[in-house]
Amino acid sequence: MTANSTLRTGHIGLNVTGIDRSLAFYRDLLGFEVLAEGGEGGEGGHRHAFLGREGRLAVTLWQQAEEGYAPARAGLHHLAFQVDTMDEVRALEAELAARGVAFAYDGVVAHGEGAASGGIFFHDPDGTRLEVYAAAGADTAPAPHTAAPTCGFF
Repeated sequence: MTANSTLRTGHIGLNVTGIDRSLAFYRDLLGFEVLAEGGEGGEGGHRHAFLGREGRLAVTLWQQAEEGYAPARAGLHHLAFQVDTMDEVRALEAELAARGVAFAYDGVVAHGEGAASGGIFFHDPDGTRLEVYAAAGADTAPAPHTAAPTCGFF
């Protein structure tokens, strides 16, 4: 790789305990399209699903975990999705709340005190920390932490 190479995230792969439950969450609540599915069927089979939007791969789900997310272990801290407007964040917040999803903070929070960016923080069915945010519109929202960014410590 050279110094001029453009390196960017291609997709995120998540281990899950149950593919059907995770598919329902990421497809039905977060609006991802199933681009492909495969693997062994049956109880405990190693299944997988590729999810994205407009044909572009964003998240892969791998049914191979025996336990849920463990924040004290090294690895993924949280997964953040960006939307264009704070209205989109608030619409998703309402949809998630109506479906009984628990939030890490009460409503939209700023990424830091006085920051324009902010969003909502919640967990997927396996406890993986998720964030949906917009780059602007959280100017008047509270910041839960003053010593670190909001997304840093849950």
